[in-house]
Amino acid sequence: MITTEIKNKLIEIVGVSYVFTDDETLNEYGRDHTEDLVFPPSIIVKPASTQEVSAVMKVAFEYAIPVVPIGARTGLSGGILAIHKGIGLSLERLNQIIKIDEQNLQVITQPGVITEVLQNAVAEKGLMYPVDPSSKGSCFIGGNIAENAGGARAVKYGVTKDYVLNLEVVLPNGEIIWTGANTLKNSTGYNLTQLMVGSEGTLGVVTKIVLKLIPAVQHNVLLWVPFFKMEQAAAAVSAIFRAGIVPSALEFMERDAILWTSKFVEVPDVYLKHENEAHLLIEVDGNYPNVLMSEAEKILSVVEAYEIDEVLFADTTDQKNTLWKLRRNIAEAVKQNTVYKEEDTVVPRFELPKLLIGIKAIGDKYGFKSICYGHAGDGNLHVNIVKLDMSDELWQTEVPKGVNEIFQLTKSLNGTISGEHGIGLVQKEFMPIMFSDIELNLMYQIKQIFDPKNIMNPGKIFPSTYQ
Repeated sequence: MITTEIKNKLIEIVGVSYVFTDDETLNEYGRDHTEDLVFPPSIIVKPASTQEVSAVMKVAFEYAIPVVPIGARTGLSGGILAIHKGIGLSLERLNQIIKIDEQNLQVITQPGVITEVLQNAVAEKGLMYPVDPSSKGSCFIGGNIAENAGGARAVKYGVTKDYVLNLEVVLPNGEIIWTGANTLKNSTGYNLTQLMVGSEGTLGVVTKIVLKLIPAVQHNVLLWVPFFKMEQAAAAVSAIFRAGIVPSALEFMERDAILWTSKFVEVPDVYLKHENEAHLLIEVDGNYPNVLMSEAEKILSVVEAYEIDEVLFADTTDQKNTLWKLRRNIAEAVKQNTVYKEEDTVVPRFELPKLLIGIKAIGDKYGFKSICYGHAGDGNLHVNIVKLDMSDELWQTEVPKGVNEIFQLTKSLNGTISGEHGIGLVQKEFMPIMFSDIELNLMYQIKQIFDPKNIMNPGKIFPSTYQ
């Protein structure tokens, strides 16, 4: 319960203008992009500094109040849903890029900075932060840390964890720590930095972030490859890598994903023919155009071994932007069409055709339709299960059975049930598919050491038996 006494203490910390209890604000901050779920907190607090975050956490710790760190609310696993009410801790006011260190190729930033804003700021210095989630124009760096975000260019450049050097973290009791060092190598004790990355706000609140940067690349070549059979598109992915090419992006999109998105973003579907079941969007980048064209030609020689239609070389900025606009808006397009559940499966690349065929067969078995797309270069397939005209009863009873089988299939292919979206609320009951009791207990003991009162984003990641 948020009593008047507690509310007044929070107002003293952040000011009356940054504490909210009205229904409109609570509902706004009680949802992200996870299906149609809404779980409002009891109160929203918007601190502006590490010290204010610390003070808020000390109040929460004293009164054993649940706290949910809230970023840009673009998540897809329900990570910010306040299922136990309590304090919604919005980090949107911690939105400063503190320092771009051009000598050491690093940036120090607060968590409320939009990812694309950070990318543009370092690009002005000739540097690059390559982690590239589809929601980069709206998601926060802090949310990327919480979920270990990836994106289209992770296939070449890696995911969030590969760029995090050090973190300032406020612990559940309000104490402030740094987890590591601003160095490229660190073999000094346990790696608390990487423990925090992907912990989904269950261990502490990240308030400052040190990221490594790389020199910006100057050129790229983009190919749009149509396949008559979607399983052949999936099979071509591994073949490209076996030919010695590492693309900077390699995206899979089945026909309906492109069709729905072209209507949603009002892009004419000039690149989509009726007989094409799927497309690969393949990018190579670097500083030497001749090398890139040679790599593109080698990719073309690989995909020509499959049943493909005419390949488009996107040779203008407008063409490239149109193709990326299609890819980056698929999730929103699906959301606008129907109620959906988005799964985030990932398998070794060579197993992608088996995963894709299996998903379609499971959908037929349980009577649901799926829209598949994703970062095929990583083996990461996003599976949007769409409700359309399914009855509420079948949606509630049959779809969970299908999801369970999809995850069992993923595990059997040596994959896992989330590549970049996290576990959060909606996937937590499936964790026993991936982990034994021993493994889950080890994770939960770590949670208890950091958070003995279980106030830090409770009810996430771990199955209900652990709550």
